[in-house]
Amino acid sequence: MSPATIFDIGLAVLVLGVAAWTILVRDTFAAVVSFVVYGLLVALVWVRLSAVDVALTEAAIGSGVTGMLLLGAAARLRPAEAGATPPSALICASAAGLCTLIAMGLAATTLILPDPAPTLAPAAMAGLPASGLGNPVTGVLFVYRALDTLLEKVVLVLALVGVWSLAADEEWGGTPEISATRQPDGILTFLAQLLPPVGIVLAIYMFWVGADHPGGAFQGGALLTAMWLLVLMAGVRTAPATGLVALRLVIVAGPVIFLAIGFAGFAWADGFLSYPAGYAKPLIVIAEAALTLSIGVTLGLLALGPRRCMASAPPPSWASGCSASSPARSCYAKFWPSM
Repeated sequence: MSPATIFDIGLAVLVLGVAAWTILVRDTFAAVVSFVVYGLLVALVWVRLSAVDVALTEAAIGSGVTGMLLLGAAARLRPAEAGATPPSALICASAAGLCTLIAMGLAATTLILPDPAPTLAPAAMAGLPASGLGNPVTGVLFVYRALDTLLEKVVLVLALVGVWSLAADEEWGGTPEISATRQPDGILTFLAQLLPPVGIVLAIYMFWVGADHPGGAFQGGALLTAMWLLVLMAGVRTAPATGLVALRLVIVAGPVIFLAIGFAGFAWADGFLSYPAGYAKPLIVIAEAALTLSIGVTLGLLALGPRRCMASAPPPSWASGCSASSPARSCYAKFWPSM
């Protein structure tokens, strides 16, 4: 048995063990940490399957950003977790049975495929040179299923709108809540000053090479999100007010530019999201550049959560000059009635 085979078997056993622990552990925080570890192990599995693009996405989105969201949810649920009633045995058995049926269905779907399995990969590779791209994954995302890719970005924006809608009416335009350490000599502050320049360069690199090698807008955007959240959590910078027009323009810039390129296809090519001969790659790179920035900001704001009033701090100097009917003053009046 070769060392590679031994490594693959060990990795598979480890993935199954961490997955089982994630399900069985009772503590929410421990379950979330286990889920993050599980995502990183699955990323290694995708690397072993030569799907580097999927591995990067799994590590950045499935484990990184999703893990951040789950950690925030676990922190908010911790006060109520002690008194929560555990689910009944019937519910647990039903959930286990449903998961087993889904797993068996997926396994059966995979096993009944003919050998070799049907694939459109040769046809996709044959048409790839016309786009000027060298990465087949990017070619599929921006040429063959460009509409799906565009809608994925729109879904992110709609998800952010849904998160922001959870805030109270008087809190519109406030800043998202985040727990910052604000320790000038702390290790987190040191990392927040050291890593972001490197992370930003890596994010730009991942976006740029995505046209010809594994990488792309989602991976680069997720890395930008990680660097931004690190800076905010260390207290080096504060989160922006969600009412800023510039911030909202950045959020919609990627989908809008991608959509504009799509509509321009009616004039210079065969239809919507079609590219003129010889200009496909530059247009795709432009769309990916805008999408990288939009995805990075949107994912970061999703992780930060809904906007809020600054209840934990005294009212800023500008609040004293607000009129009694202004939204900002009514927001602070909930916590400082003397205003």
